Amino acid sequence: MVDFRYFSVMNVFLFCFPEGDVKDFMNLIPGYEYNYWSCSVARLDYSGTGVISRVKPISVQYGIGIAEHDQEGRVITLEFENFYLVNAYVPNSGRGLRRLVYRVDNWDPSFADFVEKLESFKPVIVCGDLNCARQSIDIHNPPAKTEDAGFTEEERESFQINFDMRGFVDTFRKQHPKAVGYTFWGENQRRNNKGWRLDYFLASGSIIDRVHDSYILPDVTSSDHSPIGLVLKL
Repeated sequence: MVDFRYFSVMNVFLFCFPEGDVKDFMNLIPGYEYNYWSCSVARLDYSGTGVISRVKPISVQYGIGIAEHDQEGRVITLEFENFYLVNAYVPNSGRGLRRLVYRVDNWDPSFADFVEKLESFKPVIVCGDLNCARQSIDIHNPPAKTEDAGFTEEERESFQINFDMRGFVDTFRKQHPKAVGYTFWGENQRRNNKGWRLDYFLASGSIIDRVHDSYILPDVTSSDHSPIGLVLKL
């Protein structure tokens, strides 16, 4: 199943998908000749990310440079003239929260350090399934979900420490402070809009004033995630 996001400044599409869906990714949109993907080598058909672009990036990097975290195809970074674009699929803490400690103690700070290092050179835009509903407004019936992966106190605190406190801005919430908008629904939950907002465009504070729009397309139902979009003025 392919989940996709749209970044309109450079006409770039970003995806999360397992290896078995690469065939659906290749040559998906005519005219977007630059495509890059990374799939899990630790567990086949488990996770992966991909990017297709109309514009050739200056450079492309796979992973964050730490072997422990780079076995599941979760990060692709494209460098453009004015910013880095990081496509990320953050690990889910899983049933029974079996990966919670790995997620909040290892993955999150390592990924945030990687992004912060990029930011020392030029602004950064992080896009993808970050597997965390960061505020109560971002999830249906929050009191019932505090023990669920994606809305635990530990995950929300980690999001705050590793992104909010490092100056990265949630572009959708910046543009729509009080909007209830979800990007993911469990089985049979979309019709009642019992969703989660797990997918984000985060931007360096230095370019947040260039954000023209950040939006969700909930009526696109080809996946359990809906597309999100970002429009920048450069």
